[in-house]
Amino acid sequence: MAEVQALSRRDRVRAATTQEILQTARGLLVEDGQDAISLRAIAREMGMTAPALYRYFGSHEDLLRSVVGDIFGDLTSHVRAAIHAAADAAGDDLSAEDLMTLKLIAGCSEFRLWAIDHVPEFGLVFGTKVPGLEIEMLHADHGDECGFRFGQMFLELFGELYRKRPFPIPADEGIAPNLRSQLERYRELTGTELPLGALQTFLRCWVLLYGSVGLEVSGHLRFALDDAAPMFDLVLSDLAAMVGLRYQVPGTSDS
Repeated sequence: MAEVQALSRRDRVRAATTQEILQTARGLLVEDGQDAISLRAIAREMGMTAPALYRYFGSHEDLLRSVVGDIFGDLTSHVRAAIHAAADAAGDDLSAEDLMTLKLIAGCSEFRLWAIDHVPEFGLVFGTKVPGLEIEMLHADHGDECGFRFGQMFLELFGELYRKRPFPIPADEGIAPNLRSQLERYRELTGTELPLGALQTFLRCWVLLYGSVGLEVSGHLRFALDDAAPMFDLVLSDLAAMVGLRYQVPGTSDS
């Protein structure tokens, strides 16, 4: 029993040190950018030697992959909590359609707010491809699968909506052959039973959401907008319409 307890304690110490390394790496990312994340810089910040860090991460790529996983885990927790909070606050008075709209808007809005508050982290996981590191948000081969779980969270919300309130989708033969084959592969990777037309709509929604948030976070809307929030509300209205829901943009009338 003593040996089991000693191993358990070592595991806890290792987990705590690993988490400290990841938090230190994220701090360097925020303060000085992606190029500042190195084993040597982290060791200096933590008062360790660089060789000691190799007990936790075998390479710089392993470290970056774990940092990406940690960021995706943080983002997923925030979005999931926002969806659950919106559903809990709604109580039992809303119709199924209004509840699904509320959850969809809450999840998308939290994604935007998190991105605005975590610009360097957003840039690492959603921005320019990192040399030597494959970041596949919607692919099950991603090592720690945190990015995959983030994508699955939105896909599950989307699937719940389609099952409870099916919306019009194209038939398989109405999808371009090259796109259809890719959607078939994606369906196999995610393990979903959604029709290919529903997956096509899901990805169109993601392109709309990510495109809007990415443009705002990168500053590429400042040529026209000082405050992109009202434009994001219009994007949410378009997104909701794509899945058969209706989102009333704040400050506008029904006419």
